[in-house]
Parts: sequence; C-alpha cells; structure tokens
Amino acid sequence: MVRRSKEDALATRNSLLDAAEHVFLAQGVAGTSLNDIAAAAGTTRGAIYWHFKDKADLFNAMMDRVAMPMQCALSLVDAADGEDPLPSLKKALRQALHQTVTDPQTRRVFEVATHKVEYVDSLCAVRERHLKVRDLWLERFRRALLQSASVRGVRLPVPAASAAHGLHAMLDGLVQNWLLDPQAFELEPTGVKAVDVYLRGLGLE
Repeated sequence: MVRRSKEDALATRNSLLDAAEHVFLAQGVAGTSLNDIAAAAGTTRGAIYWHFKDKADLFNAMMDRVAMPMQCALSLVDAADGEDPLPSLKKALRQALHQTVTDPQTRRVFEVATHKVEYVDSLCAVRERHLKVRDLWLERFRRALLQSASVRGVRLPVPAASAAHGLHAMLDGLVQNWLLDPQAFELEPTGVKAVDVYLRGLGLE
C-alpha cells in the first residue's frame, strides 16, 4: 500500500510537470496560474502545493526533470581534465545543439526557459537559476579555453573570461533565434561552423 501511494504521488507530480510544460509554453510563465496547471493536469490546486512550494519551485522542478542540453554536456568537458579540452568542448556543444533540435521535450522546456519567462517578483528564483547555470558554463568555457591555449602553446588574444562570454553569447543567441523561427536556419550545422570560426579567431584551430 505504501509503495502504491508513492507511485501515485510520483504519477501526480509528473502529471503536474507535464501540464506545466504545455501551459507555460502556451501562456507564458507569468501569465499562468497554479489553477491553470491543476486544471490541465486534471487535479487540484492543493495537489500542487503538496509537491511544490510555489510556481517558481514548480518551474525549477520542470527544468530539473529534463536534462538541459548544456548541462548534459558538462561531463564531456570535465572528462578532459589534464588534456586539451577543445575536442571534448566541441563535442559537448554539438551534442547540446543536436539534443535541442531532435528531442521534443528538451526543445519545449528550452523554449519556455528562453522565451516564456518574465522575471517578476514571484519568479526571482527562476532568474537565480538562469544566472547560476550561465555562470557555471562561463566558468567551464573559461577553464577549457585557458587550458587548451596552454596545451597548444597559444596566447589568447583576449582574456579567457572575455572569450568565454563571447562563446556563450554566440551560442545562446543562436539557440534563442532558432527557437523563434526553426525554419530560418539549421541550428546544429550553423552552430558547429560558428564555434569553429570563433575558436579559429582565438588561435585555437
């Protein structure tokens, strides 16, 4: 009976997260109420508060459930410790772009996270999450570029932190623009070529 209760609770939680993905995408995060999500999930507002503290908590749980592309790629970059990390970095970025294009749930959640969020007071925790993830990747990029330059005997033309910001901004901009109009260009090959050109400009290709 206890096991069944846990299974039922997990099923309800997943149903709420599924509903949140679709309602957030349709209405935006700020424009969606907890009642909207409960109705879409076929449950009650009380069920939401059983599993989540507030809308921001539900949003972050939705993000946690889907392994976001950039987060999935972290292990590839970290695995290159002590070696030239550039091949692993390029592989990780290509994997992230590929997952964004080919996995419907990843794409849906990514679109919610990039185009459907307003940083109003009730969603401060969402903004904090975005900043945390961004800073995590900036540091990974900075370390990878610095280590690659050292292994290759190259001096970067700009500080590694600036180069990391540029790389992140380029990739983030490509993904956001592709999500606005996926027919405008092919994200994966365009992104791969853009990364190659950027790294070549840094003297790393």
